[in-house]
Amino acid sequence: KKRHKSIPQHSIHTLIILKSLASSHNPIAANSTTPLHFLPRIRHPRVKDRLTMRLLFLLLAPALSYNLPSLPPIPQRAANALLPAFLSASLVFSPPANVIPLPTGLGPQPALAKELASGSGSRVNKDAESLLRYGLPGVTKEARQLQAAVEGTKGDLASKRFSAARDGVKKAQSMLSGKTSDKIAAATSDPSAAKKDLASMSASLQSLDDSLATAQNVDRGSEQERAAIDKAYASQASAADMLNKVEEAMVPKNYKVEVPAEYGNLPKLQGRAVVEMTFKKEGGKPFDIEGTNFPEAKMKMVLDGYSSPVTAGNFVDLVSKGFYTNMKVQRSDGFVVQTGKPSDSVEGYVDPAAADKPVPSIGRGKSGERLVPLEIMVKGDKAPFYEESIEDNGRGGQATVLPFSSYGAMGWAREEYEANSGSSQFFWLLFDSDLTPAGKNVLDGRYPCFGYVVEGADFLRDIKEGDEIVSAKVTKGKDQLYY
Repeated sequence: KKRHKSIPQHSIHTLIILKSLASSHNPIAANSTTPLHFLPRIRHPRVKDRLTMRLLFLLLAPALSYNLPSLPPIPQRAANALLPAFLSASLVFSPPANVIPLPTGLGPQPALAKELASGSGSRVNKDAESLLRYGLPGVTKEARQLQAAVEGTKGDLASKRFSAARDGVKKAQSMLSGKTSDKIAAATSDPSAAKKDLASMSASLQSLDDSLATAQNVDRGSEQERAAIDKAYASQASAADMLNKVEEAMVPKNYKVEVPAEYGNLPKLQGRAVVEMTFKKEGGKPFDIEGTNFPEAKMKMVLDGYSSPVTAGNFVDLVSKGFYTNMKVQRSDGFVVQTGKPSDSVEGYVDPAAADKPVPSIGRGKSGERLVPLEIMVKGDKAPFYEESIEDNGRGGQATVLPFSSYGAMGWAREEYEANSGSSQFFWLLFDSDLTPAGKNVLDGRYPCFGYVVEGADFLRDIKEGDEIVSAKVTKGKDQLYY
């Protein structure tokens, strides 16, 4: 992992002043509209990461005209203390339209978990389906090893490293043909069905290997290569689907994450659910995705009740009630796409039957909105903790079960200084690996990541403010809701 040994002293000095400006919501710090791509390319002999320096310039520019006193050097973590304030200000309800998309990774935030889902090291895992697999409880070590081999072939295929992909296939097949396969099947709720799924996976891997061999032996960029790659992707996806079935069968039957009794009035999700949404633009305008027009945008999302039973349960409940249907997107700024605010006067969902129910322990919103507590689950824990961020819990830098490291990761919006102020507003993160270096994602642990877009995430590139959610349906897992 790259680490910056030092930051120029004048930048640290300026950060101190800028931090005080940000804490008082100084308009100079908050309302800069300098586009990121217009920033100069700053170089420094001791800091080689040009992007980091450009982002520092973005934050520091408003304060550079101040006459700074002579200050002693301070540790780099002083810069990190500034980040949560900027990021939180960016994800509050109904942010000002001129607030810039904020960078999510200037200071080091080392993840402690070893699994790829932690986003630590130089290999950040950006695959939504892979992250969901790593979020499953009860999966054995042998299954994780098989998962790594199968998923590795997808990355190698994308980079046209055909030989490496075939090596991955060979490794996976060796596991499927030996005792490892028996151990994996024995750890599921139905070993007989798991053995059939593993056999199907082996057949898909053989088809993948055949396609990779063809791709190796034809001209680069030819029609034959493209056809072979398409077949290889289909085979790899088939193998991954079988992997999903096997790992999901390892989750203990009737597995339910423990939720404190004080949240008994809130809907909760046991396991996972699938939601599908359809968007349309005003006037029937098309969605333009890399030059191809689509009359509507469709996205499929998987919501995770294993790590966020209250947050995901609240979302699935609202979808099933039709709350988001015909609602417009209220923010799209290149950093997030956000919606969920029902009107100018109400910040979130108001339960029409709330008057007949006792007031929850966390209270209600200013207009009677149903509130959802901040819910964070750290890797290795058996249940989430509530009503505080990961730093407030004394565990800053540790890895959450589901990280914000995939394009279209779903997070729950809240007010900057109120942990329990979320109600119905949520966002899709437009993850950019250039702006969010591996292991430095400061969203993790400050907002709950409760699911991912698994199909149609590219549509987020052209979903704009004013676009309408014409359909929002729970297609799987509605029966997993409980109160």
